[in-house]
Amino acid sequence: MGITVADLAFVGSDLERPESVLVTSTDVFAADHICGVTRLGGARTPLHDAPEGFLPNGIALTPSGEFLIANLGDEGGVWRIDADHHLHPFLLEVDGRRLRNCNFVGFDDSGRLWISVCTQQRPRTKAFNRYTADGYIVLIDEQGARIVAEGLGFANECRADPTGKWLYVNESTSRLLSRFPIEIVDGRTSLGSKEVVYAFTDGDFPDGLNFDVDGGVWVACVLSNRVVRIDLAGRREVILEDADPWLIAEAEEKWEADQLSDAVARAGLTRCLHNVSCVAFGGADLKTVYLGSLAGKKLATFRSGIAGARPVHWNYTSAIQR
Repeated sequence: MGITVADLAFVGSDLERPESVLVTSTDVFAADHICGVTRLGGARTPLHDAPEGFLPNGIALTPSGEFLIANLGDEGGVWRIDADHHLHPFLLEVDGRRLRNCNFVGFDDSGRLWISVCTQQRPRTKAFNRYTADGYIVLIDEQGARIVAEGLGFANECRADPTGKWLYVNESTSRLLSRFPIEIVDGRTSLGSKEVVYAFTDGDFPDGLNFDVDGGVWVACVLSNRVVRIDLAGRREVILEDADPWLIAEAEEKWEADQLSDAVARAGLTRCLHNVSCVAFGGADLKTVYLGSLAGKKLATFRSGIAGARPVHWNYTSAIQR
């Protein structure tokens, strides 16, 4: 597709860690360390009642217009933010396990809620290696909340694909795009055995993901600051990159030696894309791409030749108004 950094436009201002981006037919929202969730172009309202160490990460818009937020902080959990920016616990524990280091939360077209927990290590940086694989996936549906997949290497964004047949998840430190078949047996939803869709190299550590209308998976890779597309045949195409070869070489060396540190991972913050972390499609034709990041103050955006798959929240109206 040949997008370069020079082709990018930037929207929003004064954002604080806009790691996750959610786009509806009328608005663009981003996770925000100060506001929890902020609407681009709207008032920046500080979050009330946040526990110590609260770190907004993945966000989901509910049919009623409220947001759910995954808390990446040590205490974790999924929280609900109301129209007045007050925070309320939504799910803090499942199957007797505290949802520490909660990474992502998202609905599928069937109204089921999928949650990823990247690791059970505290602090989460202890999981920055290729051997620790204690992340897991939680499902919430009409039968309640339960763990449906375990043993993931720093489980990051997870989304059901447009067919509704597969749940895809990025394993950041295992450097895998994986998927699970979504199975319903005797009316109960579960996940089948994991399949590896793509194994990343060359400084790519997969973070966020989204789908286009052709079934391609768009993956944001932190550190390398690449956006890549994995097609249905498992082929990788670089859509955009803001990579530093020296940083990539260092990261590869450290990862191979099991010495990947937070400092090495954060080296990508110095680039224009500031450790790109999320891909979201918007615009009337769903061909405008918005990129979240770990340290940008704005969202990078560009036009795609392929439309994104229409998200379940496309026509939802947020209680966070203008």
